[in-house]
Amino acid sequence: MSYRFSPESESRLNKLLEMFPDKRSVILPGLYLLQKELGYVDREGMEALAEKIGSPISLAQIYGVATFYTLYNKKPVGKFHIQICGTSSCYMRGNDKLEKHLCSKLGIETGGTTPDKKFTLEEVECLGACGYAPMVQINETYYENLTFEKMDQILKDLN
Repeated sequence: MSYRFSPESESRLNKLLEMFPDKRSVILPGLYLLQKELGYVDREGMEALAEKIGSPISLAQIYGVATFYTLYNKKPVGKFHIQICGTSSCYMRGNDKLEKHLCSKLGIETGGTTPDKKFTLEEVECLGACGYAPMVQINETYYENLTFEKMDQILKDLN
């Protein structure tokens, strides 16, 4: 194993391990800490987390959790990670058109990252804001009831 948590994350993990008698409860926040440090969760980080949590938690269990949730990036993403909902309710409210607009505006396909590593556009499952579509999540912030003009202004403000 070559990945090492920062001293701050190591301390937070230790507190979590003391707080939760069921070690499975540490997987989600542990992955969150890992992603905060790296920007994504990779195999080395998951191995370090499995070792830190210890038995009976295995790398396979941590990998299963990390790949189930779309909030964990499995590869590096741009400075601004734009996630757009691809479910039917958001589709009916125009997220598909917004997605095409973003692709055109950023010059990338969905799943891609701009050459300057500033933006990554990804389609995800439900973001839980169906009534506010079209919407996107950029990093940890929701932007709702979007028009092309509002989206263009958001991108401009992020520059």
